[in-house]
Amino acid sequence: MSGLLVAGTTSDAGKSLVTAALCRWLARRGVRVAPFKSQNMSNNSMVCADGAEIGRAQWLQARAARVEPEAAMNPVLLKPGSDRRSHVVALGKPFGTLEAGEYATGRAGLAEIAFDTFAALRTRFDVVLCEGAGSPAEINLRAGDYVNMGLARRFGLPVVVVGDIDRGGVMAAMFGTLALLSKEDQALVSGWLVNKFRGDVGLLRPGLETLEKLTGRDVFGVLPWLDQVWIDSEDALAAAGWGASGGSLRVAVVRFPRASNATDVDALAAEPGVSVALTADPDTVRSADVVILPGSRATVDDLAWLRARGLADAVRSRAEAGRPVLGICGGYQMLAAEIEDDVESGAGTVPGLGLLPTRVTFGADKVLARPSGEWRGQSVEAYEIHHGTVTATGPAESFLDGYRRGAVWGTMWHGAFENDGFRRAWLGEVADWSPAEGAPGFGTLRESMLDRLADAVEEHVDTVALWRLIENGADGGLPFVPPGA
Repeated sequence: MSGLLVAGTTSDAGKSLVTAALCRWLARRGVRVAPFKSQNMSNNSMVCADGAEIGRAQWLQARAARVEPEAAMNPVLLKPGSDRRSHVVALGKPFGTLEAGEYATGRAGLAEIAFDTFAALRTRFDVVLCEGAGSPAEINLRAGDYVNMGLARRFGLPVVVVGDIDRGGVMAAMFGTLALLSKEDQALVSGWLVNKFRGDVGLLRPGLETLEKLTGRDVFGVLPWLDQVWIDSEDALAAAGWGASGGSLRVAVVRFPRASNATDVDALAAEPGVSVALTADPDTVRSADVVILPGSRATVDDLAWLRARGLADAVRSRAEAGRPVLGICGGYQMLAAEIEDDVESGAGTVPGLGLLPTRVTFGADKVLARPSGEWRGQSVEAYEIHHGTVTATGPAESFLDGYRRGAVWGTMWHGAFENDGFRRAWLGEVADWSPAEGAPGFGTLRESMLDRLADAVEEHVDTVALWRLIENGADGGLPFVPPGA
């Protein structure tokens, strides 16, 4: 087995995207490759075919690698419920709750789960491509690290560091990252990948040559800025890749502080003629053609935020006017008449928005499922991740195992909009909208995007040198860059 750790100078440097690109590049070469991330912190997750929950980015990377996603690809998932508390998923199943102050002591056990899982995974694949988290030079987190250099040291993995040049300061970030690592860790850092470059790469060449001279490590390539490319993000409502901003159908997605599974609206944003806006503005909610309340990791807390911002009144006013509102999972729960929550927030019983005749009860058991069904003759495959259960308290039309009353729709099903027939039929019913003739399906667009990423690797990266690194590991003669740490 061979492997590589894709680290980054910062969060959002492009580690997830580069890892997906490399997975597809290797898969196209006939290499049996798997993605891996020891620990992901994200409220965007996915349910695998066997019912295991993993980070959405690793699910997409597995799709890029053309292998079945599984729990071993993301053995530890932290899902923030507040600034100081996270729900822990280990090997795809609920593992408990971790307060911020408990992380230092609790991570040793999580690290062993991750290490054991990686050791087993690498026996089943030719190559395992590991994605780091944040930056490997976060020296306050070095003790007990098992996702960046701690993983690389344990298994002797070579490391490539990705830097986002679009932010500026990429040379300093790369040099500084290396200089803050210990001598042992520096010996594994084998080169650089510059990401999101716009312009003439020739103008960048002198800087790259200086970086190589100062660090003694090669720049493997400069990846260009790619339009119309998105990745199933670790971060809630990260919409940098959405491109249909000029669409005539305006969809407003409420930006909850603890939004989860915001990838539900990616398929809408990719639909020609549809414009998706993330918003916390009541006027935008009132004026949009369609409003979506997405999932939430903290339903009661986000509902309180909705009220405090004047958004609850905006949602009610449009519902009363017969203008469509859709709630998904946590957003659906908010539409209820009443929410009983002694589990997630401990708030007890609180009133919902009262737009659907339903009652929500939170319990300790977590639902992880892959439901399927039909609506208006259109097949729908989806997934569920939730604690609360919804029961009807009055008459309402059934809708994807949820309910609809008037212009208000609700479902616990994530991923429904990825079904092309359903997405277009639903938009046609609620907004009198028709798809563009010959518009590609969402799955086709996703596959095309992954191939574009691999094309960029083949065109702009020294793949011969990179493959040599993956096969042979780090060069034992890499120089130490002081001061180290």
